[in-house]
Amino acid sequence: MMSQTSLESKLEALQCHFTWDLDPSRSELFRLRDKLEDIGTEEGNSWLGHIYNLRGYVQYKLGFTEDAQSLFNKAAEAFCQTRRADEGPWLVVNYGNQAWLHHHLGKQAESQAYLSKVDALMNKYPSPSQDELHPEIYAEKAWTLMKFSADKKLLAADYFQRAIRMQPDMVEWKSSHVIALVSVSMHSDTGLDADVWEKMRIAKEEDPENLYLAAVYLQERAKKGERVAKEAQELARKILRNPVSSYSGLKPLLWVYREHVSVDEAIVLAEEALKQHPDVRFLKRCVAFSYISKIYCRKDGPPKQSMIDRAISVHEEVVSLYSKPSFKTHIDLANVYAKSNHSLAKAEQTYQELLERVRDLDPADKQDPEDQQRVYNRYANYLYFVLNDSRGSVQYHMRAAEIPIQSFFRQNSIRVLGNIKDRIRNQMRREIEEFLEKLPEPQ
Repeated sequence: MMSQTSLESKLEALQCHFTWDLDPSRSELFRLRDKLEDIGTEEGNSWLGHIYNLRGYVQYKLGFTEDAQSLFNKAAEAFCQTRRADEGPWLVVNYGNQAWLHHHLGKQAESQAYLSKVDALMNKYPSPSQDELHPEIYAEKAWTLMKFSADKKLLAADYFQRAIRMQPDMVEWKSSHVIALVSVSMHSDTGLDADVWEKMRIAKEEDPENLYLAAVYLQERAKKGERVAKEAQELARKILRNPVSSYSGLKPLLWVYREHVSVDEAIVLAEEALKQHPDVRFLKRCVAFSYISKIYCRKDGPPKQSMIDRAISVHEEVVSLYSKPSFKTHIDLANVYAKSNHSLAKAEQTYQELLERVRDLDPADKQDPEDQQRVYNRYANYLYFVLNDSRGSVQYHMRAAEIPIQSFFRQNSIRVLGNIKDRIRNQMRREIEEFLEKLPEPQ
């Protein structure tokens, strides 16, 4: 039996979710759990083992150790099925997770047994490159980091590239690498560069069954101004025939429909998918987002009450089905209430509940300040456009702006305050001027 110090030293040296500095806050863990559950676990998904591994880690961090153990076991089974082998380097991360879990449960003999399994795999399946991790480890680490913040997604793209360089025959790695690069580009001002476009084109040719990649490719082409309506309709037919999951390609395709086909057809597509799978909550989210787009589409005139009622109904369902519904979902619900002829009180109640929620957020959670900004910014707009409360609106735009985190919502509130200042000639103008002059630089 090795000493406690020796055991902990070997655990720290492992490559697994417990040592990758993921450090998610509790609110982020709930968001991540919902996101992973929506990916789906259909047979044949090449990322099934990775999904179960990350879900197991999330459940452990949330305090559900029995669930974590069950999910880690499912991950090992999934790897054996997808790789058609009882062992291989793809199990290194899973065994590392198991070693850590048993250590935390006080089962040191079991923890040591998994450490021995890791050593055996590393000796039997060494990395092709002496100074680098095994490509299977890079690939799982990359896939995991893609589920976190923008800076981690950038790292994920780099890890995928390393894995592909050592093992270029893994088509699913190339597709996910491209998706990571596209995701990173969403946070840049320049968009996709020529190199990423070429990688995407090649990945799509090599992985023709990956409809999520096909939808993302179509979305990016549409952003460049290409006419893609006909291809979008063809892709929709394929997606409706495939297993349901958040990676089926439906969500990016709905964006293409809303922006480049029609919002009405986007609703029809989302409702058709839900009709085929009425119990899938992810599809209810897709339907809810489609109705929001329609209700706020100004060129079509005021929405009918029947449409608003349907939007309210599906948004209420979405809120009830997720353990920690996103602030965006709640805000959308509040705004749909505000559009209804008989739900203004519910709109105000929903916003007050949101304001109470953001007051209780963890200041250490990097995601939470942006959620606060989102709520303050959207409530400010609600006060101005729905309740005609200009002073109250200014107060909440100031609250959004004074949180020194760079985000769309902060910038929007600062811009709105600047516009108000330029339009008015009263005491509030000086108040806004002084506020904007003293604003801290974003972090």
